[in-house]
Amino acid sequence: MPFARTPTAHTELLLPAYAAAIFLLELITAALLFSLYSVQRSRALLFLGSGYLFSALLVPAWVLSFPGVFSAFGIDLGLQATAAIAAARRLGFPLFVLAYALAPRRAPARESARLGIGGAVLATSAGAGLILALVFSNRDALPPFMLDARQVSVLWSFVPPLAVGLYLAGIALLLTRHRSQLDIWICLVLFSLIIELLLISYLGGATRLSVGWWAGRLYGLVAASIVLLVLLSESTLVYARLARTIATERRTRQNRLTAMEALSASIAHEINQPLASMTTNADAALRWLAKSEPRLDKANDALSRIVADGHRASAIVAGIRSMFTTGSQERAELDLAALVTGAVRAAHAEAVHEFIDIDTDVDKSLPCVIGNAVQLNHVLRNLLENAIDAVRGTGQWPRRIVVRAHRDASGDVHVRVEDNGPGISDAVAERLFDPFVSTKPGGMGMGLMFCRTVIEAHGGRIGAGANHPHGAIFHFSLPAAILPAVEERERAR
Repeated sequence: MPFARTPTAHTELLLPAYAAAIFLLELITAALLFSLYSVQRSRALLFLGSGYLFSALLVPAWVLSFPGVFSAFGIDLGLQATAAIAAARRLGFPLFVLAYALAPRRAPARESARLGIGGAVLATSAGAGLILALVFSNRDALPPFMLDARQVSVLWSFVPPLAVGLYLAGIALLLTRHRSQLDIWICLVLFSLIIELLLISYLGGATRLSVGWWAGRLYGLVAASIVLLVLLSESTLVYARLARTIATERRTRQNRLTAMEALSASIAHEINQPLASMTTNADAALRWLAKSEPRLDKANDALSRIVADGHRASAIVAGIRSMFTTGSQERAELDLAALVTGAVRAAHAEAVHEFIDIDTDVDKSLPCVIGNAVQLNHVLRNLLENAIDAVRGTGQWPRRIVVRAHRDASGDVHVRVEDNGPGISDAVAERLFDPFVSTKPGGMGMGLMFCRTVIEAHGGRIGAGANHPHGAIFHFSLPAAILPAVEERERAR
């Protein structure tokens, strides 16, 4: 640097701003390190924070004693005070870093965080105050570091090598003993301080306010900012992760509450159907028994249906519970054609009373599927009951429902329930399978949500669309079971 030793004019006016920046940066860094100590309780952080505090406390006295900076205010603390304070900062800070590097990391401090931080602040402030008291009370006896306001003496030439040696020792200890993320950044700080010393004491010719001297000061400003920026960025990341964690926990709690609401509503919705059937059959049995000539056979049939509905309600509760309990779903190879036929047969009794025809188009050679029989049967019953409710509320004649079950081009088993009711309104078409969405008066909106949950849990797909010229189609697909080659050939015969 050919201009490194070129002196500058009137740049001492910038020193108060530089000193204020250094003071604030190091003081804030010390505060953040003490805060980190209160969480991690590592004495190493206490030493490092004390080092930054020690360096910061010496800065105001350094700039106040700098020759020519505050001379207009009558402040003249002698020629050697500034250099003595600078030497204390140069040699004191790396000593704190060495203590940080040598301090045990795993053994937490036993004293309270407030007591530890308070003791460190008091001890560091007392040490810095003692040094300043010795400097200002013995101004005439201070080592002659300066020849004049800008040129250093030969004695000062011992300070930079000693400081660089301490910096290098700190780097070596940090890289060989622990090598945490903070250790790497402290090594970068020490390396920046070495560059600062090289610029000030060697390239700048150790001449105050020269171009090289100011370049070194800029490196010092960067060195003072490194740990602060790292701590601020880490704090921001920690708070961001904390905010995301809290948001995730809130969503998890909300999802659990929603699942509990869905479970309760599903049970209430699904149990209501067999209960209504049981009530109807009980009334029928009472009427058969109340006749002048009781029809015991009819009453017996009604009571048998009540027993069947009771078992059905129990199976529904078990099926719904298994949906919300991880690892409790009992699955087996199922004949979906038989399930469809059974569901149609069960719904036929109600459809007859409403003059509704239920036709079937079921491929008897459908491959088996792997699933829970209770849950899939309930899906079929739910879709059929919805179709009956839809057709019942329309004036369209004839009232007709068609249930189809075939294997589609992809090899999946495809089931369709078609009706000629009023169809699906555009207002709810996209939200039809969401919880608490219903088109029926008094409906809870849980049936189709239950169907979607079951079908998707079985690896299938469910959807709805319009039936032409009017009505609706609800359909779902399930993957076919992978059968052995021999069984597949037997099924094909």
